[in-house]
Amino acid sequence: MTVYNFSAGPAILPKSVLKKAQEELLDYQGSQLSVMEMSHRSSLYESIINEAEQRLRQLMAIPENYHVLFLQGGASLQFSMLPLNLAKGKKALYVNTGAWAKKAIEAAQAIEGVEVEVIASSKDQNFNYVPKTTRDMVDQDAAYLHITTNETIGGIAFNEIPDAGDVPIVADMSSNILSNDYKVTDFGVIYAGAQKNIGPSGLTVVIIRDDLLNDEPIFAPMLDYRIHAENKSMYNTPATYGIYIAKLVFEWLEEQGGVAGILAKNQEKAQLLYDAIDASDIFTSPVAKEDRSINNIPFVTGNDDWDKEFNKRALEAGMLNLKGHRSVGGMRASLYNAFPKEGVEALVALMQKFEEEKAGK
Repeated sequence: MTVYNFSAGPAILPKSVLKKAQEELLDYQGSQLSVMEMSHRSSLYESIINEAEQRLRQLMAIPENYHVLFLQGGASLQFSMLPLNLAKGKKALYVNTGAWAKKAIEAAQAIEGVEVEVIASSKDQNFNYVPKTTRDMVDQDAAYLHITTNETIGGIAFNEIPDAGDVPIVADMSSNILSNDYKVTDFGVIYAGAQKNIGPSGLTVVIIRDDLLNDEPIFAPMLDYRIHAENKSMYNTPATYGIYIAKLVFEWLEEQGGVAGILAKNQEKAQLLYDAIDASDIFTSPVAKEDRSINNIPFVTGNDDWDKEFNKRALEAGMLNLKGHRSVGGMRASLYNAFPKEGVEALVALMQKFEEEKAGK
């Protein structure tokens, strides 16, 4: 039986990447060492991390005045690092689009000396749309405007980036980095946990514009972007194996036609599922059509018993981790870069069969 992993994260990785890692697990390029055993200060490992950075720069067209940092602690640590580095004694602006935006807001509110203002929210409709954010809403003296480009739980995404004037936009891009054609230059900071489209959990990528690095060090070197930038992500031992896997994923992405190529494939997969949902008499999407995510697609029948039955049937058919987040219920298909179109086709076929059985009930 073919297994399809719909997990929201840690998520599916390309099979060819896993096979390559397996081949090199015990002996990387004749060194007789695993990458996991290798000193991060060795010339062999330095070539891995340098290549990972260069391939990411090429894939995302990252200009030279942006630093690429390979850090740890997930996006959740960035929720605190951002205001500590950028907004002490200043105002930080946030758009509240759901669970992850809310966590970022709460973390910033806990930082002494940072004034947090939520300038737009979709809480009024249970976070099923992206609220409009216009330039006149953005205080031009603010340190930054924070958005979550894709809400993994709610399934909404920013298909257009707000105009913030001269205020840097900071983006939590954890669940749609490298799967959408965002321009890096539209942002001051981009950060992303790796475990959706980049590699294994434990690695966090931060892309930060040079002028946003602190002039003065903050109290904790490990939380200081400038320290990490000056040490080229090696102030401490980085997530060496995660960076190695990321390098392999970046190579795989290049083979798919880069970001443009993978975006076209992701749009095709998502459209296939959305068409099935929209044509259905029992399955529905809770998300406004114009704000639908192509990466995380929640859907429901409106009948809790049917949702449970469908999830059970899907699991029996080898469709893993399809159950929706506990705060939303129903089902959620996470269609990240490495997820195959065949998995979506199998899901749609199961949905159609399930609906035929329930017709008239």
